[in-house]
Amino acid sequence: MGRTYDDLVREAGTVPVDGWDFSWLDGRATEERPSWGYSRLLGARMARASAALDIQTGGGEILAGLPALPPVTVATESWPPNLRLAASRLRPRGAWVVADDEEPRLPFADAAFDLVSSRHPVATWWAEIARVLRPGGSYFSQQVGPGSVYELSEYFLGPHDAGHRDPARARAAAQAAGLEVVDLRSERLRMEFRDIGAVVYFLRKVIWIVPGFSVERFSGKLRALHERIEAEGPFVAHSARFLIEARKPDGRAA
Repeated sequence: MGRTYDDLVREAGTVPVDGWDFSWLDGRATEERPSWGYSRLLGARMARASAALDIQTGGGEILAGLPALPPVTVATESWPPNLRLAASRLRPRGAWVVADDEEPRLPFADAAFDLVSSRHPVATWWAEIARVLRPGGSYFSQQVGPGSVYELSEYFLGPHDAGHRDPARARAAAQAAGLEVVDLRSERLRMEFRDIGAVVYFLRKVIWIVPGFSVERFSGKLRALHERIEAEGPFVAHSARFLIEARKPDGRAA
């Protein structure tokens, strides 16, 4: 691109990182998408639901992009900047946006929803999800899998525990909460960072990849990575994603 390290880092450090819109990275970074198409599948389920809850909705980007929402649609979010974005997007669609601290207990009555969804939740409170689901209702979620973007976090932090976001653990936790897992799929997907500004922006936005990230703290590694990208081309990493759908038994005999 012919731009200096300082220019790229300065620009990436001033871009707002509210919400989960990654369009600033267009042309600067790429990530393959899971083959299942979460938004399309969620849209089909929302069209059939009468009452739906989207947990940790971020800026409401996913719900706002769906063609139809149920008569009763509620979204929760904890971070104030995202709450404002979600409200501006979802209230015109007739959805309620509720401030919630993302820890049990969910502020809803038992059996309030026939669909609960969440895209990339920080944590999944399975017992609470089972509680607010109606009999026969489902939880539908795309989640971050184990070792997601590990190559990037390893570059900055060195070898470390890749975490425990494991599909098998999710299945066991869902079953322990009394839910039946009806679908579980996982994929690893190629990512490319084409300039150091893209790396800085991504790490400012997705804060758990390199906890405590700042340009000042990692200036040496950032400069070295900039030189590497300039000499060798994009930095390649891999995201991990899994799709899980779990149903609450309706109590009727098969």
